[in-house]
Amino acid sequence: MNQESIAELKSRLLALLKKGAYQKGKFVLSSGRTSDYYLDGRAITLTPEGAHLVAGIILEMIKGADIGAVGGPTLGADPIVGAVACLAHINKVPISTFIVRKSAKGHGTQRQIEGPQLKEGCRVVLVDDVATTGRALIEAKEALDKVGAKICRTIVIVDRQEGAAENLEKAGLRLEPIFKIEDLHL
Repeated sequence: MNQESIAELKSRLLALLKKGAYQKGKFVLSSGRTSDYYLDGRAITLTPEGAHLVAGIILEMIKGADIGAVGGPTLGADPIVGAVACLAHINKVPISTFIVRKSAKGHGTQRQIEGPQLKEGCRVVLVDDVATTGRALIEAKEALDKVGAKICRTIVIVDRQEGAAENLEKAGLRLEPIFKIEDLHL
């Protein structure tokens, strides 16, 4: 797919995360918890280099796994999914993408899962930028369960190591972070 190894891609992504995603201060996270730091994955995934690196790593991680679609909860997964779709097309990898809304929209098609229709039994990979408690991924799983999709992998850029892996395991998913927060040495 790419002339660079996955290790080289990860090394470049780690440098970007350290430089552009980490902020010190007082923050309330989507989980409701407070933190003295914030990791803004979109500050990286919405850059050309960051999008390319994340998509390249994810496609390498799922290479040969017979996956039909990659997607995840809005808003963290949105730029990741777009980058995966683009890089998959360039590299002739037959894969669809999707976005899971927090709830079905009240107009138009009234769908909760946006993108090409997922068929029952479709093998999917859930992605997100940062996992704290894993709540957004679990909510996305519940929506995917309703359409009969089979979640094969759950990949995030960074696991903050604040319960997401354990909560996802209870929901029948195994978290596969590209990095754990300790890898950033902040």
